[in-house]
Amino acid sequence: MALAISSVTLSACGEEAAPEGVVAPDGVPGLSASNARMVLAPVAGNPAAVYFDLAYDGDRNLALSGAAVEGAESAMIHEMSEWDGKMQMGEALPIVLKKGEKLTFAPGGKHVMAMNVSPKMMAGGTTEVTLIVSGGDKLSFPAEIRAAGDDR
Repeated sequence: MALAISSVTLSACGEEAAPEGVVAPDGVPGLSASNARMVLAPVAGNPAAVYFDLAYDGDRNLALSGAAVEGAESAMIHEMSEWDGKMQMGEALPIVLKKGEKLTFAPGGKHVMAMNVSPKMMAGGTTEVTLIVSGGDKLSFPAEIRAAGDDR
C-alpha cells in the first residue's frame, strides 16, 4: 500500500513518463549538431568513427548517455584520456551539457564509435546519427560518410 501511494506521489511531483511502448520524439530543445561526418575504417570490419560539433542552449542541464548510428550494429560514445603516461581510448561516462556549452567531437578527443558497419555504407553517402539523452530524449542528425583517407 505504501509503495502504491509513494508511486502516485512521486509521479505527481515529477515529470510524467511516456506510456509503455511510446517512443520519445527525436529532438531535444536547445541541442543541435553540425559538421557531422563518419569516417570509415581503413580495414573492413573495424569500427568507423563519427565526429561532429554540438551546441546546447537549453534551460536545464542534460547528460548524453548513448548513441546509435544507422547501418551500424552498435555505437558508443568514446573519449581519449591519459593513463600512466599513455593515451588510451575508452567508453565515455555520461557527458553533462550546460546552457551555452559547445563541444567538438573530433579525432583525439570525444567521438562516436560505430561497430560492425554495414558494407553497404560507402563514402559519399550519408547516415543518421542519434544521440540519446538520459531520460530517453533523442537528437538525430545526418552525417556524411567519408573514406578512411579523407579529411576527418
